[in-house]
Amino acid sequence: MATKERVGIVVSDKMDKTVVVAVENRFPHPIYKKTVSRTKRYKAHDETNNCKVGDQVRITETRPLSRTKRWTVAEVLNTSAAN
Repeated sequence: MATKERVGIVVSDKMDKTVVVAVENRFPHPIYKKTVSRTKRYKAHDETNNCKVGDQVRITETRPLSRTKRWTVAEVLNTSAAN
């Protein structure tokens, strides 16, 4: 089975070794055909604490690391200009 991957933006880095990543899903509405965007937030493990708010990251699914954490940061794609 292939591991799931998502690309999103870091919205919180206040926890130790954990970041919150917002992943946006865009799709056409089934009836009205307007593009709808839904955002889901994932807690991801960041072992080195190098992700900052605004960074674009790729996360991969892993075994449960805590009650809510099931993802790890695979790589930082773009760093935030604010940092």
